[in-house]
Amino acid sequence: MIVMDQKSSKPSESQPDDAVAAAPVEVFYDGGCPLCRAEIGYYRKSGANAQFTDVTQDGATPSGVTCEQALKRFHVRDAQGRLRSGAAAFAALWRVTPGWRWLGHVGGTPPFVWIGEGAYRFFLPVRPYIQKLVRHGNRRDS
Repeated sequence: MIVMDQKSSKPSESQPDDAVAAAPVEVFYDGGCPLCRAEIGYYRKSGANAQFTDVTQDGATPSGVTCEQALKRFHVRDAQGRLRSGAAAFAALWRVTPGWRWLGHVGGTPPFVWIGEGAYRFFLPVRPYIQKLVRHGNRRDS
């Protein structure tokens, strides 16, 4: 999990934090990714108590995170200003999404957050290939 260091604006690795309140969050996502757009659309329709920020828009990245870093990993900032990425970010989003709150609480605690992070890191190198398949499928459907 990535959490912003209080003395620095640069993200740093940390222990999982299972004390995140079910409070509004800001979700930073890749608006150029068809998978990401579909998933964010799902969370919006599900009534997630979140602000969604497309990092492909000028200056839309979290403080201390470059656009390149934000495009490579999913980031969420909670109401207390803590920045999370990867599996911990998904857990923070799920905590504020009706129907998913239970998974956010379970998925944000050890050992589940560590297992989720491992799965997320496995998925990241595969993501570009899945994006190509989705884009190709969308062109064929048009």
